[in-house]
Amino acid sequence: MAVGNVGIAARSNTSVTRGFKTFLGRYFYFCMALLMGALSLWGFSHTVDARLLHARPPRPVLLWFHGVAFSAWIVLFITQSALVRVRKVSVHRTLGWLGAALAATMVVSGFVVSVVMIRFDVTVLNLKNVARFLPILWCDMFIFGACMALAIYFRKRPEYHRRLVFMASCQLMQAAFVRFHYIGFHDLFYPALDVLIVAGMLRDLVVDRRVGKVYLYVFPAMIALQAFASYLERVNPSWWKATTQTILGL
Repeated sequence: MAVGNVGIAARSNTSVTRGFKTFLGRYFYFCMALLMGALSLWGFSHTVDARLLHARPPRPVLLWFHGVAFSAWIVLFITQSALVRVRKVSVHRTLGWLGAALAATMVVSGFVVSVVMIRFDVTVLNLKNVARFLPILWCDMFIFGACMALAIYFRKRPEYHRRLVFMASCQLMQAAFVRFHYIGFHDLFYPALDVLIVAGMLRDLVVDRRVGKVYLYVFPAMIALQAFASYLERVNPSWWKATTQTILGL
């Protein structure tokens, strides 16, 4: 009787494990897209009213444009993940070109807005040390743009494409995580967004029993760039400080 109970328990555990793997295989990216949307909504809800909607003095119009583009990307990422799940691949591919155009727009606007807003903070709001954050903002745009360029190049290889888009979207979460008080105050936004990418790697281990090649090649490069940007932001060496002043025209 005891042996029979053990057999039933083993089959039950096997069934639960198989069901978990199936869930991760089918819904991981969609669930992560929803999580990123929730994190963005929560993070920006703490600052958007005072720093954008009812800001005094009013913020430059370019910031509104960049905010709309960022929001559109999150919505598009969720939509694209949902379309894959309901097997609307043709619609997914069509919207993909819209996503490519939006990504290019975000990269350009990200570089421009970062300079415009830091100059605004220094010259209008008289804030101190905000120029040090420029390498963080530029690192985000560089990583996002590079991942999306690779994703477009590998658009016919889904196992590469979806992971690259996922990592590009994770990098954007810096803007949300920095608005979480503890994470932002202690400069933990990069480790926080990297946890999302590690979750993707764990998904691969559970579902595929191996980590996708894209993670193995791209993630270390991302960490290196994040570390370099953090070094520039925290240490602010004299050569970079002079470069920043030149870029900002201050």
